[in-house]
Amino acid sequence: MAEPLRILFLSAEVAPFAKTGGLGDIGGSLPKALHDMGHDVRVMMPAYANIEAGYPGVGSMPLQLNVPTGSGVISAGAFEGRLPGSDVPVYFIAEHNLFNRPNIYGYWDDPYRFAFFSKAAFELTSHLDWRPDLLHAHDWHTAPAVVWLATAGQADDRFRGIGSVFTIHNLAHQGKTSWNVFEYMQLYTHGLAEEGYGEVNFMARGIYHANIINTVSPTYAREIMTYEGGAGLDGLLRHRQRDLHGILNGLDYDEWNPATDPRLPAHYTVEAREARDENRRALQAALGLPQLSNIPILAMISRMDWQKGFDLMGHAIHLLMNGYSGPAQFVVLGTGQPHYENMFRQLAGYHREKMAAYIGYQANLAPLIYAGSDMFLMPSLFEPCGLGQMIAMRYGSVPIVRATGGLADTVHDGITGFTFYDFNGDSLWHAIQRATYVYNTDREGWRRIQTNGMHANFSWQRSAEAYQQLYEWARAQMLYRG
Repeated sequence: MAEPLRILFLSAEVAPFAKTGGLGDIGGSLPKALHDMGHDVRVMMPAYANIEAGYPGVGSMPLQLNVPTGSGVISAGAFEGRLPGSDVPVYFIAEHNLFNRPNIYGYWDDPYRFAFFSKAAFELTSHLDWRPDLLHAHDWHTAPAVVWLATAGQADDRFRGIGSVFTIHNLAHQGKTSWNVFEYMQLYTHGLAEEGYGEVNFMARGIYHANIINTVSPTYAREIMTYEGGAGLDGLLRHRQRDLHGILNGLDYDEWNPATDPRLPAHYTVEAREARDENRRALQAALGLPQLSNIPILAMISRMDWQKGFDLMGHAIHLLMNGYSGPAQFVVLGTGQPHYENMFRQLAGYHREKMAAYIGYQANLAPLIYAGSDMFLMPSLFEPCGLGQMIAMRYGSVPIVRATGGLADTVHDGITGFTFYDFNGDSLWHAIQRATYVYNTDREGWRRIQTNGMHANFSWQRSAEAYQQLYEWARAQMLYRG
């Protein structure tokens, strides 16, 4: 067992309090796994509107944070709760004007909101009479904390010598803003080659200033050092490549377990999966599809966005529904850009006996889709990690994915699923044809692929052990410098 560490864990999203994607999942799961390893983890996030309105198990703290900014001292409060099912404390920075808004993101002053949060988090650690050994910051929203710690923070006895790890969840979102944000943060520093004149790029700043950088899959870590995948920051990432690592996100096995999932009509295991048929029939009934037992059900659960490969879907699904790989049914659940939503509505209207499109969000329908479908599609243009393919495998739905990012690291062609490389409709269609051919003609081979996927280990314990190594490297860097 390594020496227990005191870890300040900053994230704009922490499930179940706030979540729009994988960032929220890691915020709600990794700290619990680290705590189970003996580390003292304190999670901090903004107090969004749902917290201000009153969240079960979250209470107000009797303190006032006086946060110095270029606009003067701004006062803030804090709430305290626990990650569900754990003793990990979660602290919520409350500033009514900045965080009590209908949405998490999407405001002109987002860089200033999260810069304030980052500075307030350090103030809160002092009120807690707790000094972290290490800062773990996530995505550009908490990069201001990395920047402050590496610059002004080194002149503060309370924080000098604290190491930092910066995790990139999606390099495409970079937090670009005016240089005035540094005046707001009371920071004096130099520009970066990746920043335009008078511009601050918080993603670049996190990469530049952190001791250790990581992404959420090994393949994505390599992809972002290329011109095609680097979103303008590939040169900086190549410069820091010795400190750049890739660690797969884990899967919360307590939440995603077909043997215990309360949202399923029938539970099952890899050794006794016959009950999947009951979930299959329940899925067909819920979506108004004919309850046929001898044809594959293909499924997709996703945000409907260009990144997720929806530009490839129309032609492939039309061929599938017209029987070019044999009889099949198709189910899609998601919401997003209107032209993708309309595409699926039109396809579902044309193929009413074979296809169902649920445009929206239905929390209880997603597990039933994983448990009742035979194949799960993820044809992403890029995918830093992805959780859908991990859940699908655990529930016995064989993934068909483009071999990029975390999809390439988790799905192995012909072993745990089916993969394709070129980002075009023909490559997707050929992968679907290969999968349906095995399903229809080689049931023993199909069962072997399904079994391999259900046996795959994507536990957070494995990920937490890898993060622990990054923390030790970050601390060693600071001790060496000191």
